[in-house]
Amino acid sequence: MKANLNLITLALLAASSSAMAAETETKQVVSYGLAHANTAKVKFAAWKCDRCETNTGTEGTIAVGVGYADADDVHAANTLGTDDTFAYKLNADVGYKSESGYQAEFNALNLGMDSSRAELSAGKAGQYDINLNYRTIKTYTTDDALTPYQGVGGNDLTLPSNWVTAGTTDGMTMLATSLNPVELSLKRERAGIGFNLEGDSLWSTYVDYQRENKTGLKTASGSFFNQSMMLAEPVDYTTDILEAGIKLRGDHWFTALSYSGSVFKNEYSVLAFDNAFNPTFGAQTRGYMALDPDNEAHTVSLAGVYNDGTMSLQGRAYLGQMSQDEPLVTSGYGYQLPAEAVDAQVDLTGIDTRVTYRLTRSLRLQGSYDYYDRDNQTQVEEWTQISINNVNGTVAYNVPYDHSRHRAKLQADYRITSGVKLDGGYEYRRDDRSYQDREVTDENNLWARLNYTSLENWDFRLKADYGMRDGSRFQASELTSTENNELLRRYNLADRQRTAFEFTVTHTPIDTVTLDLSTRYALDDYDETEIGLTESEDFSYDLSLSWQAGKDLLLTAFYGAQTIESQQNGSSNFSGPTWTSDIEDEFSYIGAGARYDNLMADKLTLGVDYNYGDSKSNTQVTQGITGNYGDYYSRSHSLNLYGEYLISEQATLRMDYRMEKYKDNDPANSLAPDDIWNVLSFGNLNHDYNAHLVMVSLQYKL
Repeated sequence: MKANLNLITLALLAASSSAMAAETETKQVVSYGLAHANTAKVKFAAWKCDRCETNTGTEGTIAVGVGYADADDVHAANTLGTDDTFAYKLNADVGYKSESGYQAEFNALNLGMDSSRAELSAGKAGQYDINLNYRTIKTYTTDDALTPYQGVGGNDLTLPSNWVTAGTTDGMTMLATSLNPVELSLKRERAGIGFNLEGDSLWSTYVDYQRENKTGLKTASGSFFNQSMMLAEPVDYTTDILEAGIKLRGDHWFTALSYSGSVFKNEYSVLAFDNAFNPTFGAQTRGYMALDPDNEAHTVSLAGVYNDGTMSLQGRAYLGQMSQDEPLVTSGYGYQLPAEAVDAQVDLTGIDTRVTYRLTRSLRLQGSYDYYDRDNQTQVEEWTQISINNVNGTVAYNVPYDHSRHRAKLQADYRITSGVKLDGGYEYRRDDRSYQDREVTDENNLWARLNYTSLENWDFRLKADYGMRDGSRFQASELTSTENNELLRRYNLADRQRTAFEFTVTHTPIDTVTLDLSTRYALDDYDETEIGLTESEDFSYDLSLSWQAGKDLLLTAFYGAQTIESQQNGSSNFSGPTWTSDIEDEFSYIGAGARYDNLMADKLTLGVDYNYGDSKSNTQVTQGITGNYGDYYSRSHSLNLYGEYLISEQATLRMDYRMEKYKDNDPANSLAPDDIWNVLSFGNLNHDYNAHLVMVSLQYKL
């Protein structure tokens, strides 16, 4: 017997359910839906879909590649994906299915390169799944940092035995002959295993474990009074992350109870280093710096969703705790400590709720409320402070910063006519912070957006925002701002009026051409600020073009730019404004691409992608006279040429050529190690290079 599950079958089942419902008692609640039909006598095993095909066995693609890189600056590896002369990679997208329902899948992208990922999963559909995953990301800062210190890579940095200290860097007679290059880079490797179990139609559960290792060197600095040295801080972190939960679901609802926890460990607790200058403050010849302490965080949350087609209600509540109790570093500190460890603890509490109600076919209402509370339970202690400048006292306290946030939103979507939609909303946010210049801030924001799609081949969207922030009275206390100008206003706490507009247009003059244009303008006015940021103006736009120029030819192009202009007031005598600064940040990018398929009897594909990016920043300071504070810029040209040749139905040969031309300038990095008399720097860290990569890969279709 063959039966097709089509409209006729559904109609018959619906009719039979109505007939059976009619036989029930009159006082019984009758349900006429298909889901309540009596199908006990229906022989589902005899049903067969003649046109449905389930592929079994193994299918997918595997690609291996080998490449040659030419670069004289390790920074190029951020774009090329490797700092090795010869590079290797594996890409894969392979799946297996058995007739009994077991399946497995393996995916890999650039495995063997500096940034790569791989994932292997296996299980039975609708029952269970086991997952193994791996990911690595490496970022490079420079390989030209110069330092006289020995023992780089560890936590004990020493100067050469013949080092001669001096009061200034230009008096260090052994500096030039003692400098050695070091690479500042960081590598993250994460490996994990996960397990998902599907119960019956009501519940499922999961457990995921990840371990991440982060290694390398990053920039740090050590100081003695007003003299400092740039140091290569070792990074050797291990973070274990565990997530687990159980999910329950019904016809119109879903809920989940979950746990997330992380444990962070640092191989090094302290960085020791020699003083390169003549001992001054306290006759110190060795310095010690505490590094990131071991810590852990745990969160338990309960989430739920209910949806009956007209109303949707979702919410989440969570409790969390962060803690660390590592012993304090006492090397070089000769005073009695009030405690051997801070024994820090921060409790987190949060609630998120959202309700959506469709009032009519044209009108939908939405409201939400979020609450977040950060309660610092760390005991406040009195610490003897080593005085470094003329405004520090002799006693300091560890400040228990607390923060709570309330945020409420109301939104309405109204479809005026076909192709015309108007939506808008109101948002209120209140932040309470302890031991801040301003402990309470209130923000109110109104926005409206119009979507217009009635015109043929044209889509328009216009959005406008207006927001205000104010709050409690600014005040100074021993734990906040006695060392600051009482007129200073931090921009994240100051009164602010924000006005913003967004406009987007999409045009398809013909079926093969699409044009997109979007612009954004925002003005932040800090009209009550005398010292600090007083105004910020942000304008940006983006333009893109896509043209299917022929059956086999696709052309794309895009351009964008952003300008941020800011004004700031400052004071050099702890009173009213005595100087001003104008900061201009500019960003622009342009790109184009082309792809031509089915050349040489449908066997060859050629393509090219080009991108150019330019960012620059300039600051002008006026205090009687006007001068540039410093000019920063970064420019990058990148090109990718590629070709794919179909050797056979299963095998494809691909060749890529990638090029990057990069140059930047930062006055803070344009320094010789002894350019500043009281700072021993890493030297000039700017970049100026051309880098190339040729990669040949072979892809095979299983």
